[in-house]
Amino acid sequence: MTIFKKLNIVLFVIFFLSTNLAADTAHFIDFSKVLNESTAGAKAQKFLKNKFISDSKKFRNLEKKLLEEEREVIAKKKVLNKEEYQAKVGELRKKVAKLQKDKQKSLSDIAKLRASAKNQLLEKLKPILRTYMESRKIRLVIDKKEVLYGDQNLEITSDVISLLNKEVKELNLK
Repeated sequence: MTIFKKLNIVLFVIFFLSTNLAADTAHFIDFSKVLNESTAGAKAQKFLKNKFISDSKKFRNLEKKLLEEEREVIAKKKVLNKEEYQAKVGELRKKVAKLQKDKQKSLSDIAKLRASAKNQLLEKLKPILRTYMESRKIRLVIDKKEVLYGDQNLEITSDVISLLNKEVKELNLK
């Protein structure tokens, strides 16, 4: 065998081994960054933030009205007889309890919408990530928060966000 053939065989073996070693290296992705910085994720975050701000404003206005109503009831305490006063106080307490219940429901609804957005985005991300892994012969992807230390060249977050942005523009949160 000539030296040229031996050199070709050695180069082929080195290339083959390096390709397999690259495929066996775990890569990592920052899922929270994907959820927050992708186009669809950012839109969902903005929608949820606006909903929270809007609901908070609405509840603050209702609280102000109830405080005003409370002042009026207290101011009329000497004018009203005991039964009327107790009825007004009871009515006011019911309104306050309803407001608290509505606030809790609003927060719960926003939390459910947030979870739904996260689940929708992750479901849309799975096939994109699977295709990305197959095309690059990646066998394992780990969430960045689980990585103690890793070579930055193994992080694929930016690539995945770019692919996700091409495929998914927004989520259904209504």
